[in-house]
Amino acid sequence: MKHDNPAVGVLVNPASGRDVRRLVAKASVFQNTEKCNMVYRLLGALGVLGIGEVFMMPDVAGVACHIMHSLQYGRHGNPQKLPEVHFLEMPIEDGPVDTLRAIELMVNRGVGAIVVMGGDGTHRLVAKKCGDVPLVTLSTGTNNAFPEIREATVAGLAAGLVASGLVTAADVCQRSKVLRVDKNGAAEDIALVDVCVTSAGWIGSKALWHPESLRELFVAFAEADAVGLSSIAGLVRPVDRRSCYGLHLTLGPPGEGIMTVTAPIAPGLLAPVGITGMKEIKRGEIQTVAAAYGTIALDGEREIEFGGQDDIKVWLDVNGPLIVDISKTMEQAVRNHVFVKTEYDEHRRESAS
Repeated sequence: MKHDNPAVGVLVNPASGRDVRRLVAKASVFQNTEKCNMVYRLLGALGVLGIGEVFMMPDVAGVACHIMHSLQYGRHGNPQKLPEVHFLEMPIEDGPVDTLRAIELMVNRGVGAIVVMGGDGTHRLVAKKCGDVPLVTLSTGTNNAFPEIREATVAGLAAGLVASGLVTAADVCQRSKVLRVDKNGAAEDIALVDVCVTSAGWIGSKALWHPESLRELFVAFAEADAVGLSSIAGLVRPVDRRSCYGLHLTLGPPGEGIMTVTAPIAPGLLAPVGITGMKEIKRGEIQTVAAAYGTIALDGEREIEFGGQDDIKVWLDVNGPLIVDISKTMEQAVRNHVFVKTEYDEHRRESAS
């Protein structure tokens, strides 16, 4: 059923694709100029499908300013009608809290879909606040095991199709798994791809690139062609995104344990990692972290410190955020004849008028 006055949220993380791994692992820098270009292509696709409003997060890095200026002076190079773009009224702290606030405001405004442009860390933050609003995931980060690398035009079409009701969300979306981390009996945080226990005593620089510090790895899914910590599992025993289980690996020095795998733990950084144990984890099955102290990395970034008095538990939840399958959405749009107008359709409209 087509929705009246459909709106879409677009979340662009201006800091994604710009962390310390550009120095230590020679990862590429994802320029904010290209992110802006992607937004213009998104807006053009949304306009074609009749999306009237788009809500975006403001920032101090120049993304919002660039988009506002181009829309005002017509420099986006798109002659098609574009949605009206609203930048959310919210304080800007130039940090993760901006993403959390923006998503909460988008949900409150009733958007039918949210397009997320960032890496694994950005999508993890979005997943904490998006509820049941479908997400269209676009990769603009460093380790991008979770979001897709897709052309923004097609991603915009998929978001517009779902938000407008031209394609039914239930037919083209799937629930993502999440790993939940509890500290001392209280919910602490989530990860969409992996939770890694390290021996580092403090968070410091959040990104991980020292394989000798890795102690345990929990994965919700693991793909053989991934880059990041989940690749350690993906090159040994891949786990599908749709399967109802994950994996728990215990790690050690290369040459010890049951095997050693050489994995791309960051872009351009292949490192040998020893695996001393491996087992499946079922949904809801509580896993206790064995290490006495260290830090917990969520989707590749250290977020939680713990010591000898802390009790850390990890469990797999299969009811995570709702993710739009872009390919399936476009295929359903073809079956629904969304993009095709026949002479019969034109004749019927003329007769009705």
